[in-house]
Amino acid sequence: MRLDLHVDAAELTAAVVDIESVSGAERALADAVEAALRPLPHLTVERDGDTVVARTGLGRAERVVIAGHLDTVPLNGNLPSRVEGDRLYGCGTTDMKSGLAVALRLAATVPEPSRDVTYVFYECEEVEAERNGLRRLASVRPELLEGDFAVLMEPTAGQIEGGCQGTVRVDVTATGARAHSARAWMGSNAIHSAGTILDVLRAYEPARPVVDGLEYHEGLNAVFIRGGVAGNVIPDECVVTVNYRFAPDKSLDNAVAYLRDLFAGFDVAVTDGAPAARPGLTHPAAAAFVAATGAPVRAKLGWTDVAQFAELGVPAVNYGPGEPTLAHTKDEYVEIPLIRECERRMRTWLTS
Repeated sequence: MRLDLHVDAAELTAAVVDIESVSGAERALADAVEAALRPLPHLTVERDGDTVVARTGLGRAERVVIAGHLDTVPLNGNLPSRVEGDRLYGCGTTDMKSGLAVALRLAATVPEPSRDVTYVFYECEEVEAERNGLRRLASVRPELLEGDFAVLMEPTAGQIEGGCQGTVRVDVTATGARAHSARAWMGSNAIHSAGTILDVLRAYEPARPVVDGLEYHEGLNAVFIRGGVAGNVIPDECVVTVNYRFAPDKSLDNAVAYLRDLFAGFDVAVTDGAPAARPGLTHPAAAAFVAATGAPVRAKLGWTDVAQFAELGVPAVNYGPGEPTLAHTKDEYVEIPLIRECERRMRTWLTS
């Protein structure tokens, strides 16, 4: 379980991938990260739960945060890692252990960066928001996340992705009245009534707002449906769980209000939500990152923890070697040359 931070970034990625770290079971990887970073004399290392924070203290005029989550989605027969040509396969290769490897390499091999750096390796990003290690730090140790700019090493295929979409899940409930199925006319079938909810979803046309010059693509989908009492009973309730991915031109409250209006006549209960984040690329520190890396820029079509930094007043972008369309898939992989290119670009930025 030891990590050698001086090996090639692709080799380090494989080592990180092979330490299983499904959400809630990150301790072994957090232990390995802490053990690898603590001996480095240029870093001050702190641990909070299974979140590890390492900071330089050089008195630079600017401090930046480089962050990444340690956890992965559940395994799907995709460990240990394997190499095929220029591709490294395995759970978390793209989301986001290749990004973690780049950050770890930088932490170990750039002892005197041009900006002070805070490296954050945190747990439980892939599950409900209240378990998120970055969120906990923002609540109990916000000083550890202070900075002028942040880079979240989420998979972006080597492109800079500005901001992020917000996400909210709601339970939309259709009600009816129970009756014996032999005398259905004496009741009201809630599952049939839920067809109106599905009609709204089928008719939805995704909005594509442009925010700070970047085009986002919203989404509204049913992700669960439940109802039914027994095989001979007309159901009196049917619940459709809806997930809305909204652009950063809306607040979380705006998004909830939109859903309540869209499903007027039904009970709408919020079960989970996280705000969007604007791109923030006009901030000087963000502009310097774009210029130093030379990477192309696009909108982030999904929610990431850049929203947490936005709430702290820290402009942030997503940038990592993983391919986002492969995240959470059985055959997830990362292009090895892109890992090295990502490290090269980040090193240029930290040393320029």
